[in-house]
Amino acid sequence: MSGAALKIAHNVEGMTISVIKEMAMRAAEVPGAVSLAWGVPSFATPAHVRAAVAEAFDADPTVGRYTLPDGLPALRALIARVHERDTGVAVDPQDNVLVTAGNMQGLSILFHTLLDAGDEVIVTDPGFASHVQQIKLCGAIPRYWVLDEARGWQLDLDALPTLITPRTRAIVVVSPSNPTGRVFPREELLALARIARAHGLVIVIDDPYSRFVYDDAPFFNLAGAAEFRDHVAYLFTFSKAYAMSGWRLGYMIVPGALKRELLKVHDANLICAPHVSQVAGIAALGAAQQPWPAFREALARRRALVIERLERLPHVFDYQVPQGAYYVFPRITAPHASARAFALDLLAKAGVSVTPGCGFGPHGEDHVRIAYCVDEDTINAGFDRIEARYGAGG
Repeated sequence: MSGAALKIAHNVEGMTISVIKEMAMRAAEVPGAVSLAWGVPSFATPAHVRAAVAEAFDADPTVGRYTLPDGLPALRALIARVHERDTGVAVDPQDNVLVTAGNMQGLSILFHTLLDAGDEVIVTDPGFASHVQQIKLCGAIPRYWVLDEARGWQLDLDALPTLITPRTRAIVVVSPSNPTGRVFPREELLALARIARAHGLVIVIDDPYSRFVYDDAPFFNLAGAAEFRDHVAYLFTFSKAYAMSGWRLGYMIVPGALKRELLKVHDANLICAPHVSQVAGIAALGAAQQPWPAFREALARRRALVIERLERLPHVFDYQVPQGAYYVFPRITAPHASARAFALDLLAKAGVSVTPGCGFGPHGEDHVRIAYCVDEDTINAGFDRIEARYGAGG
């Protein structure tokens, strides 16, 4: 390129692509690589959802057009009914529901609505890599809330108040957690909410995985605590529970005053979620037979398989059994310079892609994330190669 170099915004220039996507892209360049890095479920979008979209294309010429910015009224009404059924909290489709192009887009507009440059957001450490990216894109600062690994990645509630400053605007929580699989107990989440309310903070609940909790572990959705509804922004995505990651569809349940501000950013950012995806969302939420129980059963079997394979590799990994989601986050016990170096070596020498834990926060170092949303053959193929690289043990 001739002439002066293009000027890139500082917020972008200082970033890197998510380590999750980086490893997926690197694996795509390795012939025959086995990817255990990216959390894309192997399940197909349910047949009735695909059929409903095909029928809509034939019957409704408006399917290719914009919808209202906050989504189809029929979808918002259905979302409100499902939310009340699942949480016991009634919400108004007009005042409280906003349809998004997945939780990533929802989080982006939420952060841009809440944050000025220099503001702070508390995120768990380890936590989801893209949350940190999005906060930094707003010119804001992530404040890392270290989870207690020795206690199964428990929230450290004593440490939370020490992280709050006059610039703190929000706390982000994912339960079940990505990458650890921890399901945060009711009492921990309620204590978090009390602290947040006392400081006037927004609790951002990013919910991709609540349908995937194992061993009958108790699950509590903080969006179901009505006393905190004015401080909670709840985001649900269809990507995992409905195997609709490519449809880019989600929704937000937020206080009315916040929705009015969010719509300004949403309109400027996207206009509306894709109409065709919203049609798919109506079919997904409204079906009598939901797909996620079968998905959860399959994932439970895959989790058991991953645990079985990890048991044979104590000289490579030390793991904790995940309670939910579809990731395991073992500590690396094999000799290694860093999590990143370990992951790159595994890809280069064994043809297996895992995600280095350093991408999930400072305390993710010396760990890797292994996704078991892939099929059993892929899991076995990946672990066969790891055993070939390091030898079997246990």
